[in-house]
Amino acid sequence: MIFRYTILYVADVPATLTFFNTAFGTQTAFLHESGDYGELATGSTKLAFSSTELMTNLGKNPTKANPSAPTFEIAFESDDVLAAFNRATAAGAKIIQKPREEPWGQTTSYVSDPNGYLVEICSPVAPPNPD
Repeated sequence: MIFRYTILYVADVPATLTFFNTAFGTQTAFLHESGDYGELATGSTKLAFSSTELMTNLGKNPTKANPSAPTFEIAFESDDVLAAFNRATAAGAKIIQKPREEPWGQTTSYVSDPNGYLVEICSPVAPPNPD
């Protein structure tokens, strides 16, 4: 078994794909002609989006994301967290936490997308120093 994709429920799939492309430098891999489902090119595990309207029509009851009380986060790794953070906020991401150095040697920052999903922008985790 493989972990294939994560689907986030959003009001406007095409607008969300455009936001992620602009804010995080991703590319759209697929957008269904209905506009109700799309995927980003994110490697072997896809980040996908489905419209809340479609999910409601399928008998689901999706709730809105809340960056103040998240149940999960999306993480993008960058060698230049500040530049990636600035790009995301310039594209309209809401600032949750500005970049900061963590005690374990990683730089982290947090934003939320227009749908309210929490997105971490971080550096690679530094391996422990053997000294």
